[in-house]
Amino acid sequence: MKPLDRNQMAWRCAQDVADGAYVNLGIGIPTLVGNFIPDGREVMLQSENGLLGIGPAATGNGIDPDMVDAGGQKITLLPGGSIFDSALAFTMMRGGHIDLTVLGGFQVSARGDLANWDAMMEGRGPLVGGAMDLAAGAKSVWVIMEHVTREGGARLVRDCTYPLTAKGVVSRVYTSMAVVDVTPDGFVVREMIEGMTEADMRRTSDAPLSFAPDCGVLRAPVVG
Repeated sequence: MKPLDRNQMAWRCAQDVADGAYVNLGIGIPTLVGNFIPDGREVMLQSENGLLGIGPAATGNGIDPDMVDAGGQKITLLPGGSIFDSALAFTMMRGGHIDLTVLGGFQVSARGDLANWDAMMEGRGPLVGGAMDLAAGAKSVWVIMEHVTREGGARLVRDCTYPLTAKGVVSRVYTSMAVVDVTPDGFVVREMIEGMTEADMRRTSDAPLSFAPDCGVLRAPVVG
């Protein structure tokens, strides 16, 4: 079994983003989603530092040091894109004008609770930032995260042990091994990487899992 890498996880998520959606991408792996929006699909990407209409990541001569998203990634702006202040960006987020936010995560519970920050990480990584506003204000919340911790611990859990970002908001999780929906009855596995069995998947989770009748193979091209 070969888990998906970061770009492949972002690619898989991007395939499900709806045409015409207004989408905020969180710091980390989620920022990569914007690089893989399918051709012909119009998606308006928003950033909490005051950008709307973000294009793919900037490279080479296309890099403008003043054009960065909330995570500091050098970005491009599509024709018709706009730049404004953070107050307006947060008004969009808190006012329910974002159709979808894709966030990173440490843990997701079977009830859809999200934990994606840790006060003990101060100085070693991002704190909660605008994630609470996004989780509360966006119409849908998806999470991209590694399937297990570096020590092999579960990230799909009965109850989050990290501080909560929001309760009951996550509807879908994209991991390096699976695509999992969060339903009123708990986790439902929709896709698994080739070679992974239901028993394997259950061993990687701290919560009960169900498997969709049409559970398929999670495949992604080599991208990056």
